[in-house]
Amino acid sequence: MMKKTFFKYCTGLAGLLIVLLTSCNDLNLAPTNKFTEENYWTSAEKANMVLSMAYNQMYSSGYFFSTEALSDNIYEGRGTPDEKLISSGQADASNNRFANEWRDCYAGIKTCHTFLENVDRVPEMDEALKTRMKAEARFIRAYLFFRLTTWFGDVPLFDHDLSLSESKTIERTSHEEVLAFVRKELDEIIPELPTREEYSTDDAGRITSGAAVALKARTYLYSNDWENVAATCEELINSDDYGHYALFPSYEGLFLPENENNEEVILDVEYVPELRTWSEFYDYAPQSVGARVNAMAPTQELVDSYLTLNGRTIDDPNSGYSEDNPYVNRDPRLTATVVYDGYQWKKPDGTTKTIYIKPGSAPDETSAVDEYKGQGTNATSTGYYLRKYYDPTSTTTFASGLNLILIRYADVLLMYAEAKNELGEMNQSVWDETIQKIRERAGFSDAYALNFNSAWSTAELRGIIRNERRSELAVEGLRIFDIRRWKTAENVLNGYPHGARFGDPGIDDGYIRLDKRSFNPERDYLWAVPQSQKDLNPSLGQNSGY
Repeated sequence: MMKKTFFKYCTGLAGLLIVLLTSCNDLNLAPTNKFTEENYWTSAEKANMVLSMAYNQMYSSGYFFSTEALSDNIYEGRGTPDEKLISSGQADASNNRFANEWRDCYAGIKTCHTFLENVDRVPEMDEALKTRMKAEARFIRAYLFFRLTTWFGDVPLFDHDLSLSESKTIERTSHEEVLAFVRKELDEIIPELPTREEYSTDDAGRITSGAAVALKARTYLYSNDWENVAATCEELINSDDYGHYALFPSYEGLFLPENENNEEVILDVEYVPELRTWSEFYDYAPQSVGARVNAMAPTQELVDSYLTLNGRTIDDPNSGYSEDNPYVNRDPRLTATVVYDGYQWKKPDGTTKTIYIKPGSAPDETSAVDEYKGQGTNATSTGYYLRKYYDPTSTTTFASGLNLILIRYADVLLMYAEAKNELGEMNQSVWDETIQKIRERAGFSDAYALNFNSAWSTAELRGIIRNERRSELAVEGLRIFDIRRWKTAENVLNGYPHGARFGDPGIDDGYIRLDKRSFNPERDYLWAVPQSQKDLNPSLGQNSGY
């Protein structure tokens, strides 16, 4: 995923994909021998083609955005995609999202094993380069195993290419053992990975030692292991041994193409205009700016989570919030993330366009295309559209080369703040280093918003920090994991989500009532082992409730 070097291998990668993925997408299929022949592993460049393919398989734009739709931040208004079946409680072991997540992760793991088991065949390869590339492959493998165990719990764990007979009989390894493997791998490769500063410009975007440390912190976060979360985050906050990281000055600018690979970015999925692009925004943006239809949109619950500029929730009588002007004097991150009625859409030429969403508000027919028209139409189902991750340099069909950030320094600060609070160690110093810095960058200046209050209880701080995570990290695919680890999914994913106050005044106080969601805490904190995999390997068993 390296911006300048990755895509010179695109032609070769197409051939590798045909040979490798058609043979080895699933755990049960026999591995190909095409990559073990002496005539392939002849150069470092060819080895890098396979490693580049592993980078390509680590994550994708499709997963990045559809994962957000599993949470209470986003609502999918068109059709019944797999994520909507999951959030409505209707998914079973045949759900395609379950199957695809399993398949794609193990396909990437297969590529990593192919690389690791064959790179030593390359003659006269520079040893330092080989060591670094092995560490990169091991990181990707660890990342994919972490993805799997986060969703499915116990999963098959192996560190070599499986034979056909092994793939049909392998059992699942416990969640705890998989996490131990992931953390051990990360500990071992951290000394072998360069910092972000040690890479050349052409290699910007490669996996760094800082990314390995940050991923390890996330593994502890998802286990509520607060001591290790705090200790691991401190390695990035208090030292530059693993690279220097800091908040980018502009929250809005953080997600623009001219600021890619800035000092806040720790790990991302790299794209390149015309060579490797994503175009999901074609179905997220307002139609009046060129979008096709609206497939998913922010919920009212997300909008309501943004504080007012004085740092108070909208239900606080001192917040200054007005239902007549609900988007005025709000956390600036709201405007950087969500398009609301009367929104001033910044166009690539620097001018702005007013977006009319409230029914009957548009001055002409052309502008009325964005108005809320009910469920199942081409326009928004919630009365909102997305702005965050809009790329002004994208094509007319929104094909974008904008990188998608997987881990950034703000997340490290938020992990640290949460851990210190859960340990009973939140104080002025920790607050100033974390929440205050994040809010200052967001655009807050009011003393109440920025200052630490020693009278706050641990429970009150917990609510503040959790809401800060939601506002800061919205539409980055992390919300679903937060509400799962907090065990609040059963609260926020049960019942009716809502859209803007454009609905029937007699129903839910006029807020649009969307399709009901259902979350069974006895079942839905883990995903089903895909039925297609169980059919081929009965030893996999099944998670409770499926």
